[in-house]
Amino acid sequence: MAEKFEAVRVSEHVHWVGAIDWDIRDFHGYSTMRGSTYNAYLVEGEDYVLIDTVKAPFREELMSRIASVTDPGDIRYIISNHSEMDHSGSLPRVIADVQPEKVYASPLGVKDLEGHYHMDGVDEVKDGQSLNLGGLEFSFIETRMIHWPDSMMTYLPADRLLFSQDGFGMHLATEERFSDEVDRAVMVEEGTKYFANILTPYAPVIQKLLARVEEMALPLDLVCPDHGPIWRGPDEFAWIVGKYHEWCAQEPTMKAVVTYDTMWGSTERMARAIEEGLRESGASPVVLRLRATHRSDVVMEVLGAGALLVGSPTINNTLFPTVADLLTYMKGLKFRNLVGAAFGSFGWSGEGAREVAGYLEQMKIEQVDEPLNLKFVPDDEMLEQCRALGRKVASRLKEVAGRE
Repeated sequence: MAEKFEAVRVSEHVHWVGAIDWDIRDFHGYSTMRGSTYNAYLVEGEDYVLIDTVKAPFREELMSRIASVTDPGDIRYIISNHSEMDHSGSLPRVIADVQPEKVYASPLGVKDLEGHYHMDGVDEVKDGQSLNLGGLEFSFIETRMIHWPDSMMTYLPADRLLFSQDGFGMHLATEERFSDEVDRAVMVEEGTKYFANILTPYAPVIQKLLARVEEMALPLDLVCPDHGPIWRGPDEFAWIVGKYHEWCAQEPTMKAVVTYDTMWGSTERMARAIEEGLRESGASPVVLRLRATHRSDVVMEVLGAGALLVGSPTINNTLFPTVADLLTYMKGLKFRNLVGAAFGSFGWSGEGAREVAGYLEQMKIEQVDEPLNLKFVPDDEMLEQCRALGRKVASRLKEVAGRE
């Protein structure tokens, strides 16, 4: 017998009919240790409108929740706010099952759905357009590159409710559907991690969207993202908007992330000495060894920092694999306003630290000095060079963070 799932009422006209993924631990390279949700919403007017679907393996859960409200065949319209497969994966099967009268997406969403699923017959809605569907008005706001070109949001004036697709979301599996029901420390951590690992490259675009939404002055009681809890009430939404402004600005702080890996402990000794120098000069260091820390957790720490120092031993005439993994991942995230340095230990050729410096240059991180490259095991004099590097970074950090 199939498991039965219940919808959750969100507002007068809206039910949450999504799926909870308790087991996911990797979301294309980003660790999701608290799982995730794939949120979909059923709007009940004179007819039923489905907002987004869920990842393909969770289609039965979606359909079961819909069936707790109405026969799925009663769905007359489907709106696809975002075509990424965690939100559209079950869409072709759902369309086949319910045979809606119309399916709507943004102009680029129409093209993406054609590309993903080779489907046609999806109608496009444009930025600023409104439609009356089932006796309710829906308005559409294109949000290109937040975080895909096809992304859009849908506003339901009758309930003062915004369906925000991946905006204002987070990966968090929980039975609680609303933000004010979840521990705020968890919301801060998962919201920060989500922004850092997914939205950081689009920070300038997001800043423009935030300004536009604020200018539109939409009455908002609920903001319903496609991942994580629903923001309930103006104060809750104001809180996450405030965090988005902070994360977009990436204003330097006195926090300094020191991340590294090590073979026989020499690069680790360098990292700890750099930590001492940073702390002595007023910075707040966070030290993360890469074989003990996932890349996405390093990135989360960097979002609130003003400095990034990266250390690598040299192995086979190149940098250490875990360090290469982090830097390749971070390069695409386009962090701004960071100072930093490269360091490492070597036995023969010393390419590791120099290659790290090359990555930092590509990432437009201001390096306060040449790479600190020490041969074999650092002695007291060498460790003092490391402390001096930490002090130099902290001194520059005070300047850029306005602490002098």
